[in-house]
Amino acid sequence: MAEQNTFITSDGLNKLKNELDKLKTKKRKEIAERIQEAKELGDLSENAEYVEAKNEQAFVEGRIQEIDSLIKHATIIKQTKTGDTVEVGSKIKIKDDNDTKEYYIVGSNEADPSKGKISNESPIGKAFLGKKIGDTIEIDVPQGSKKFKIIAIA
Repeated sequence: MAEQNTFITSDGLNKLKNELDKLKTKKRKEIAERIQEAKELGDLSENAEYVEAKNEQAFVEGRIQEIDSLIKHATIIKQTKTGDTVEVGSKIKIKDDNDTKEYYIVGSNEADPSKGKISNESPIGKAFLGKKIGDTIEIDVPQGSKKFKIIAIA
Protein backbone atom coordinates (compact mmCIF):
# COMPACT_ATOMS: atom_id res chain seq x y z
CA MET A 1 0.00 0.00 0.00
CA ALA A 2 1.43 3.38 -0.99
CA GLU A 3 1.90 5.81 1.85
CA GLN A 4 0.40 9.25 1.44
CA ASN A 5 1.53 12.50 2.97
CA THR A 6 -0.09 13.42 6.25
CA PHE A 7 -0.90 17.10 6.68
CA ILE A 8 -0.06 18.18 10.22
CA THR A 9 0.67 21.40 12.10
CA SER A 10 4.01 21.88 13.80
CA ASP A 11 2.22 21.58 17.18
CA GLY A 12 0.66 18.31 16.07
CA LEU A 13 4.04 17.01 14.92
CA ASN A 14 5.60 17.91 18.28
CA LYS A 15 2.82 16.05 20.10
CA LEU A 16 3.45 12.96 17.97
CA LYS A 17 7.20 13.15 18.61
CA ASN A 18 6.59 13.45 22.38
CA GLU A 19 4.22 10.48 22.34
CA LEU A 20 6.73 8.45 20.33
CA ASP A 21 9.51 9.28 22.79
CA LYS A 22 7.37 8.24 25.78
CA LEU A 23 6.35 4.99 24.09
CA LYS A 24 9.92 4.09 23.09
CA THR A 25 11.50 4.92 26.43
CA LYS A 26 9.08 4.76 29.35
CA LYS A 27 6.28 2.48 28.10
CA ARG A 28 8.54 -0.14 26.50
CA LYS A 29 10.54 -0.38 29.73
CA GLU A 30 7.40 -0.70 31.90
CA ILE A 31 6.01 -3.47 29.70
CA ALA A 32 9.32 -5.35 29.63
CA GLU A 33 9.40 -5.27 33.44
CA ARG A 34 5.81 -6.55 33.64
CA ILE A 35 6.59 -9.38 31.21
CA GLN A 36 9.64 -10.37 33.25
CA GLU A 37 7.63 -10.33 36.49
CA ALA A 38 4.91 -12.44 34.88
CA LYS A 39 7.49 -14.96 33.61
CA GLU A 40 8.76 -15.38 37.14
CA LEU A 41 5.28 -16.48 38.22
CA GLY A 42 5.69 -19.72 36.29
CA ASP A 43 3.40 -21.37 33.72
CA LEU A 44 2.85 -18.85 30.93
CA SER A 45 -0.05 -20.71 29.31
CA GLU A 46 -2.44 -19.72 32.10
CA ASN A 47 -0.73 -16.53 33.21
CA ALA A 48 -3.17 -13.64 32.70
CA GLU A 49 -0.57 -11.02 33.66
CA TYR A 50 1.80 -12.33 30.99
CA VAL A 51 -0.89 -12.44 28.29
CA GLU A 52 -2.08 -8.93 29.18
CA ALA A 53 1.47 -7.53 29.11
CA LYS A 54 2.19 -9.20 25.74
CA ASN A 55 -1.04 -7.79 24.30
CA GLU A 56 -0.13 -4.32 25.54
CA GLN A 57 3.35 -4.74 24.08
CA ALA A 58 1.87 -5.57 20.68
CA PHE A 59 -0.42 -2.53 20.87
CA VAL A 60 2.45 -0.20 21.84
CA GLU A 61 4.71 -1.54 19.07
CA GLY A 62 1.89 -1.03 16.57
CA ARG A 63 1.38 2.54 17.76
CA ILE A 64 5.14 3.20 17.49
CA GLN A 65 5.09 2.01 13.87
CA GLU A 66 2.01 4.13 13.15
CA ILE A 67 3.59 7.28 14.62
CA ASP A 68 6.90 6.61 12.83
CA SER A 69 5.01 6.40 9.55
CA LEU A 70 3.00 9.56 10.27
CA ILE A 71 6.18 11.49 11.07
CA LYS A 72 8.01 10.10 8.05
CA HIS A 73 5.22 11.17 5.71
CA ALA A 74 4.32 14.43 7.47
CA THR A 75 3.80 17.60 5.50
CA ILE A 76 3.87 20.55 7.87
CA ILE A 77 0.98 22.94 7.36
CA LYS A 78 1.20 26.51 8.44
CA GLN A 79 -1.75 28.65 9.27
CA THR A 80 -2.15 30.66 6.13
CA LYS A 81 -2.36 34.40 6.08
CA THR A 82 -5.57 35.93 4.85
CA GLY A 83 -6.00 34.42 1.45
CA ASP A 84 -8.41 34.22 -1.41
CA THR A 85 -8.88 30.46 -1.32
CA VAL A 86 -9.55 27.92 1.43
CA GLU A 87 -6.71 25.41 1.78
CA VAL A 88 -5.28 23.12 4.42
CA GLY A 89 -4.13 25.44 7.20
CA SER A 90 -6.84 28.06 6.59
CA LYS A 91 -9.05 29.39 9.34
CA ILE A 92 -12.46 30.08 7.93
CA LYS A 93 -15.46 31.93 9.26
CA ILE A 94 -18.76 30.64 7.94
CA LYS A 95 -22.39 31.53 8.34
CA ASP A 96 -25.29 29.10 8.27
CA ASP A 97 -28.80 30.35 8.88
CA ASN A 98 -28.32 32.66 11.89
CA ASP A 99 -25.14 31.12 13.28
CA THR A 100 -21.52 32.14 12.62
CA LYS A 101 -18.74 29.63 13.27
CA GLU A 102 -14.98 29.44 12.83
CA TYR A 103 -13.11 26.36 11.68
CA TYR A 104 -9.48 25.49 11.15
CA ILE A 105 -8.84 23.12 8.23
CA VAL A 106 -6.25 20.56 9.41
CA GLY A 107 -4.99 17.11 8.47
CA SER A 108 -7.10 14.14 9.49
CA ASN A 109 -4.74 13.18 12.33
CA GLU A 110 -5.44 16.45 14.17
CA ALA A 111 -9.15 16.81 13.45
CA ASP A 112 -11.25 17.62 16.50
CA PRO A 113 -14.62 19.13 15.56
CA SER A 114 -15.37 19.99 19.19
CA LYS A 115 -12.39 22.39 19.03
CA GLY A 116 -13.24 23.75 15.60
CA LYS A 117 -10.63 21.65 13.78
CA ILE A 118 -12.02 19.84 10.76
CA SER A 119 -10.18 17.40 8.55
CA ASN A 120 -9.33 18.25 4.99
CA GLU A 121 -10.47 14.69 4.17
CA SER A 122 -13.92 15.00 5.79
CA PRO A 123 -16.92 15.73 3.58
CA ILE A 124 -17.24 19.21 5.09
CA GLY A 125 -13.51 19.92 4.85
CA LYS A 126 -13.39 18.74 1.24
CA ALA A 127 -16.37 20.92 0.37
CA PHE A 128 -14.61 24.07 1.64
CA LEU A 129 -11.25 23.43 -0.05
CA GLY A 130 -10.70 25.69 -3.03
CA LYS A 131 -13.65 27.95 -2.22
CA LYS A 132 -13.45 31.72 -1.84
CA ILE A 133 -14.96 34.40 0.40
CA GLY A 134 -18.60 34.86 -0.54
CA ASP A 135 -18.98 31.32 -1.90
CA THR A 136 -21.95 29.35 -0.63
CA ILE A 137 -21.70 25.59 -0.40
CA GLU A 138 -24.36 23.04 0.29
CA ILE A 139 -23.47 19.99 2.38
CA ASP A 140 -25.54 16.95 3.26
CA VAL A 141 -25.61 16.54 7.05
CA PRO A 142 -27.55 14.06 9.20
CA GLN A 143 -30.36 16.61 9.64
CA GLY A 144 -30.65 17.13 5.87
CA SER A 145 -28.95 19.61 3.60
CA LYS A 146 -27.29 22.76 4.96
CA LYS A 147 -25.95 25.84 3.22
CA PHE A 148 -22.83 27.58 4.45
CA LYS A 149 -21.47 30.92 3.27
CA ILE A 150 -17.77 31.67 3.66
CA ILE A 151 -17.48 35.15 5.16
CA ALA A 152 -13.75 35.22 5.99
CA ILE A 153 -10.56 33.28 5.32
CA ALA A 154 -7.58 33.77 7.61
